[in-house]
Amino acid sequence: MDIACRSETICAIATPIGIGGIGIIKISGPDALTILQKIFTPSRSSPFPPPSHKLIYGWIVDPAAGTAVAEVLASYMAGPRSYTGEDVVEINCHSGYAVLNRLLTLVLAQGARLARPGEFTLRAFLNGRLDLSQAEAVVDVIHARSEKALEAAGCQLRKGLGEAVSRWREALLDMEARLEAQMDFPDEMEAEPDHFPMEDLATRMERQVLPAVRTILDHYDESRVLREGLSMVLVGKPNVGKSSLLNALVGQDRAIVTPIAGTTRDVIEDGFLVGGLWLRVLDTAGIREEPDVIESLGIERTLRSVDEADLVLWVVDQSRPLDGDDDRIEERTRAKRRLVVLNKSDCPAVTTPHALSARYALSEPIFPLCAHDPEDVQRLKAYLEEHFLREMILGAESTFAVNVRQKECLERAVEALQAAVDVARTQGLPELVCEEIRTARLALEEILGLHVDEAVLERIFSRFCIGK
Repeated sequence: MDIACRSETICAIATPIGIGGIGIIKISGPDALTILQKIFTPSRSSPFPPPSHKLIYGWIVDPAAGTAVAEVLASYMAGPRSYTGEDVVEINCHSGYAVLNRLLTLVLAQGARLARPGEFTLRAFLNGRLDLSQAEAVVDVIHARSEKALEAAGCQLRKGLGEAVSRWREALLDMEARLEAQMDFPDEMEAEPDHFPMEDLATRMERQVLPAVRTILDHYDESRVLREGLSMVLVGKPNVGKSSLLNALVGQDRAIVTPIAGTTRDVIEDGFLVGGLWLRVLDTAGIREEPDVIESLGIERTLRSVDEADLVLWVVDQSRPLDGDDDRIEERTRAKRRLVVLNKSDCPAVTTPHALSARYALSEPIFPLCAHDPEDVQRLKAYLEEHFLREMILGAESTFAVNVRQKECLERAVEALQAAVDVARTQGLPELVCEEIRTARLALEEILGLHVDEAVLERIFSRFCIGK
């Protein structure tokens, strides 16, 4: 992504291509207004350029043929009071494949070029309309699949994290400047009333910055679930009802269900909302001791899914006795956050909750249900929300939901600040303390995008769609 091309005017279809109520062509750059003037005819005489941030009714006209192409509402937003900070034009038209492509072709013919994925938001960042954490929040808003994910992204977009990081940065800048002054003018600074020794400096770092940053890192796993959703894997022997339970949870026939053991050979993924959180559920191949070749590949994927899952639902068939396959599943899932589901409660009980608990010395509760009973499925969803999701959501909502890049920056900041505290208390060397504080400050500035290379920007904005 060549960030030096900001002198070019870019355009894109900003709405999903297809039949719909409204389609929008977005144009941004120095020639946006000129391009509009070439192809737009107002329905009645009006001054040009039009007033900023006003909708004008008229027609898009092909300059070469002189024929009207589409009935539109056009708007002009003068920079810097626009999304990108540049002159922006938006053309609202009846949405359809042909009309949107025709309008885009006309705009391109007037000298604009097609925008790259995320380029409008990139320009907003480069022009100072958004910091980098806000730009990342834009794509999180777009990708949000649950109410909780949208709330977390909205907090970032409103500069929640950015403002906190800016406060920490200002505090570190102040400490850094005072240390530099003490090193350059030791006699004069000692006479200043706000001069502070190394112990006071260490205490200030511990009180003003470190606790808040550590809180975010401590809750990273919960906040990740808030942003990305919780992954829950269904695991058990063949034919215990995992696929039936998947279909019941997501409310549609996603997995094939037959009486034949081993029907599911691969991991099947879908999801549903629980308590405003997206819960990704994975149906897996049944685990047994002597599978065929294809089943073996499915079981390998099952075990990988178990290792990566946030929550395991171990499904046991109460109409069949426990055996060595159950023993292996219990051992493999013991260390995971787990709920034991005793399925087929409508069948005669061969395995009871007491027998299951006694065999494996289970401390966790056992949830009996019939996957074909809608009331049982709703009870399961309510149980998941109450006992597995609520505490996680509360922990995540108490802080900022940072992404992996931001987490890495915060970890480097904490490492440098802890080193600064240790050096201040044990060695008292201002040069070393100042260097560690500077390292922490630079890490925080990466979150805001004050120091970031083009490769990082390329990775961030490649997640966007064209037109955003």
